[in-house]
Amino acid sequence: MKKKCPKNRPIGVFDSGIGGLTVVKEIRQLLPREDILYFGDTARLPYGTKSAELIKRYALEDANFLYERDVKIIVCACHSASSWALAEIKRAYPIPVIGVLEAGARAAIKATKNGKIGVIGTRATIASDAYERALKRINYEHGLNRAIEIVAKPTPLFVPLVEEGFIDHPITRAVAREYLKIFPKEGIDTLLLGCTHYPILKSVICRILNKGIKVIDASYETAAMVKDILQRKDWQKETGRGSLKIYLSDITPEFEKIAEQFLEEKPKVILRASLKEKITIKE
Repeated sequence: MKKKCPKNRPIGVFDSGIGGLTVVKEIRQLLPREDILYFGDTARLPYGTKSAELIKRYALEDANFLYERDVKIIVCACHSASSWALAEIKRAYPIPVIGVLEAGARAAIKATKNGKIGVIGTRATIASDAYERALKRINYEHGLNRAIEIVAKPTPLFVPLVEEGFIDHPITRAVAREYLKIFPKEGIDTLLLGCTHYPILKSVICRILNKGIKVIDASYETAAMVKDILQRKDWQKETGRGSLKIYLSDITPEFEKIAEQFLEEKPKVILRASLKEKITIKE
């Protein structure tokens, strides 16, 4: 199949479920002319409870689904896949590949003044130490002569609260106060939202934390990284309003309602799609 000019090819985004739609929302705001293909592997979520090898296999299948549809960049909007499979995806495909974890960690390192960074995420993300490794690696790569201290806390109730639509709700505020009370005592100056559901709660989180604590939204930072790559390569689409096509491996009855909440717009094209299961990794 003949490839289109990169400027006219879509951006590909995948996640294990629907949380990655917060990344899509930010891309559509920063790059309104770009067409986007989103794949959510809703039939096999969550990835965070799977083995590393299975996460890698699933993530490669997701990425391949997008690559075969002629995308110009692949965005891994899944924290588990970003932790375990990003290197394999980058080796497998000759187009730019970025992960939500990397983007958030880079922004947090840039933002912190005292080197004390808080991280909140699902139990699986926090237990993996993925953000701690990424933050320390990026700090080292930037040649910053300072120690980095990470205070990480699982905040698992945030995901079901978001999916139930309990956003600025008394229950959510009470849960957030309980989860977040440790961070001012620890002296952090930066808090990283380590789950793609959490940007929906950003305003609640910011009101509870001290004003001196900067909150890093990994979904926004990922979109900003996409924009930077396309600008540097001169691959930005130049005309028209970008389209959004959503593929899911399983469509649940409540998906459309939740998707509208995440995107802040009603999705127009939602399709069910199956995946090819065998991917060959280039050595």
